[in-house]
Amino acid sequence: MIRRRLLQSTRTRGGASSGPSRWTSPGHEETPKGLLFNRTPPPPGQSRKWEDWELPCYVTSFLTIVILGVGLNAKPDLTIETWAHEKALERLKMENSLAASTGATTTTTDNNNNNGDNGDNVEDVPHSES
Repeated sequence: MIRRRLLQSTRTRGGASSGPSRWTSPGHEETPKGLLFNRTPPPPGQSRKWEDWELPCYVTSFLTIVILGVGLNAKPDLTIETWAHEKALERLKMENSLAASTGATTTTTDNNNNNGDNGDNVEDVPHSES
């Protein structure tokens, strides 16, 4: 029973059955003209006249592409990876300048282990009281 109803509905949707269908309508033209947007082409040697909305639309589209292209390429890099890389470079410069100014020959890992720091101190992260 379900199969019969499905087969009947697929036949009427395609328009192959006789009579009007609820899925398709015959339209208002006898035969389609075969022209794009149902417009007649201009005579040979004559160009098509622009409609009043076309120039503002094309200019706005072009300017939008230019502004987005320039603006998105010029935006600053605010990712966490870039920030962490800059902080790491700053710390390396600071450690190198301290090592050069004191004239110490020990490595930075030896300095970290000898000063009693067990790595629990975090300098740049502010702590908030909850």
